Amino acid sequence: MRYLRVGPPGAERPVLYADGALLDLSGVTRDIDGAFLAAGGFRGDPADLPPAGVDGSRIGPPIARPGVVLCIGQNYAAHAAESGSAPPKEPIVFYKAPNTVIGPEDDILLPPDSVRTDWEVELGVVIGRTARYLSSPDEALEHVAGFVISNDVSERDYQLDRSGGQWSKGKSCETFNPLGPWLVTPDEVEFPLRLRSWVDGSPRQDSTTADMIFDVGFLIWHLSQFTVLEPGDLINTGTPEGVALSGRYPYLRAGDVVEMEIDGLGRQRCVVKG
Repeated sequence: MRYLRVGPPGAERPVLYADGALLDLSGVTRDIDGAFLAAGGFRGDPADLPPAGVDGSRIGPPIARPGVVLCIGQNYAAHAAESGSAPPKEPIVFYKAPNTVIGPEDDILLPPDSVRTDWEVELGVVIGRTARYLSSPDEALEHVAGFVISNDVSERDYQLDRSGGQWSKGKSCETFNPLGPWLVTPDEVEFPLRLRSWVDGSPRQDSTTADMIFDVGFLIWHLSQFTVLEPGDLINTGTPEGVALSGRYPYLRAGDVVEMEIDGLGRQRCVVKG
């Protein structure tokens, strides 16, 4: 299944895409949130749902604000290399503020005086069942509600030079996590997935999840040994090579258009604003 949320920020309506139509889920659930996902999502007959009527509506993030956004650093071998680092032996984990999550066509706002804001196309994983101390990566996959395109926008000066020893400063500015458009359930996703990004129409990243150092099942299992993952939580699983940090491309400036695409998950288009 595919889920969508449409409407003004904070007042989005839940939508289901089925049989070639966008259908209104408002009579079934208040939102695409942890409670809805924990209950297994939509279980009825799509034919019983009315049309969503979304023409001209803003597309919001496909999940309500998550309880936590957990991120994995340097999880693609080629990206670790372009960052000047050896592949990590254990996942690098950092937190991103949940209020960074915005829609896939919302504006990215540059922090004041920022000159090193960067893009990062990532496979986002949304948790559907509470996960704690899982026994194996295979068991972990049973806790996935769906997959989504996530842009882990990063201010590299804050992240690296002013970090104080951690990365979250450079990850948590407002609008720094465009998400969506779709939340796609695992039965509709086939790995490996191709991830791509563009800035002003010029290609930046082009890789596949086959380059991931730690796969989705391992990451969920690993994280569950240190924290409880709850329905609706978001995991950003790392970005491939091709970011501005590599030195090959300029950082983002006001007016730039950032686009991202992952096989089967749709496409984002955000304008950078100063």
